[in-house]
Amino acid sequence: MDAPQDILGENTIALSFSGGGLRAAAFAHGVLRALKETKTPTGDLLDDIGFISSVSGGSLVAAHFGLHGREGLDGFRENVLLRDFEADMRLSLGNPSNLLRIFGGGLNAREEFGDSLDKHVFHGATFADLYKHRKPDVRIHATDLYNRIPFPFIPRVFSILCSDIRSYSVADAVVASMAVPVVFAPVVVRAYPENCNEPLPALFQKIRDDPDASRVLKAAEHMSSYRDPTKVKYLKLVDGGVTDNFGLGTIAVSRAIMNTPYAPMTERDAVKVRRLLFIVVDASRGPSGDWTMQEYGPGGVDLAVIAGDAATDASSRFAADAFGQMVRDWQESLVSFRCGLKAEDVARLGGPKDWQCADVRFYLAFLSIDRLDPAYRSKIEAIPTRLTLPVEQIDDAIEGARRGTLALPRLRQYVFERMK
Repeated sequence: MDAPQDILGENTIALSFSGGGLRAAAFAHGVLRALKETKTPTGDLLDDIGFISSVSGGSLVAAHFGLHGREGLDGFRENVLLRDFEADMRLSLGNPSNLLRIFGGGLNAREEFGDSLDKHVFHGATFADLYKHRKPDVRIHATDLYNRIPFPFIPRVFSILCSDIRSYSVADAVVASMAVPVVFAPVVVRAYPENCNEPLPALFQKIRDDPDASRVLKAAEHMSSYRDPTKVKYLKLVDGGVTDNFGLGTIAVSRAIMNTPYAPMTERDAVKVRRLLFIVVDASRGPSGDWTMQEYGPGGVDLAVIAGDAATDASSRFAADAFGQMVRDWQESLVSFRCGLKAEDVARLGGPKDWQCADVRFYLAFLSIDRLDPAYRSKIEAIPTRLTLPVEQIDDAIEGARRGTLALPRLRQYVFERMK
């Protein structure tokens, strides 16, 4: 059983959930609540969700929704967001044993957080359970620390590892996606090249032979090392936000690798879709602290965290801008593909009788904390990136995102044209 395919309908919403601890999880939950609140002639906008890409705290929401759908929304706040995940974690730097753990890889091992997630949130679910649902297609992202590339938890990547993602724990994937360096030791995933007879994708050799291949493709080609037992036995995975805080990069890589006008859609999806709305949800905070008012500082752990935030924010800005251009190019190439099809091909791929090849529209919306109403912006900006938060901050993040989502001009435009 592979990841869902042919998942797009005539009207489809794709979501990208960023990192930011429980603040990001609550913010993403508010987006889902807003979509549930927005009614359509046949239900609500939750029905339109076909794809979710997630990183770090956003992966908590993406994985839970992928497993439980709308039925899991009502209990998510009480059962997940209000849970004290930090109760069993090591957080103090004043404890000498904790300092030793940092030098050993991180304050907390997978078990300190992963066991709680597996027992109380995901109830032992594996990717086989996730893939039982026709949609949405959920893509959880971590970072391959050695190769410095995004690591998506998808069947294609696990086949390169000669492993089977269906037996992999959803909780472990979410922990890897949220494994902030220093706070958590890297999550270890094993490669099994000695057990694999399936050849590597031919594209890897094509990329190696192409001196003009993009740097993004060259980086993705590093995954071929997963098959070399002299180079890789164990992958070390950390927070997905280290390389791509929106989880958008793998979409662009998929388009480049598959090299079709409609990728990563299937042909059938390319014919069926009329409206595709991307909502990029950014729960990151802006600059904070008072060290700009002093001659000295920041230092120690604060300096390491701030430097990491600066790198993440800079790469995220470039990724978001590049994604906007990619969406525009994608729509144009999709229209060209559709208008080149013969009538019998349209019928074979499920196109309706009144199908019009150019009748397709992509929308791109960004929801971020700095674009919210000032009252909620200041409240949510003050919420730290933690795994335990007070109820007031959880509720502020949910409500701020709910209101912000409903106010998105692109969402309103999508709904208006959907009703035609």
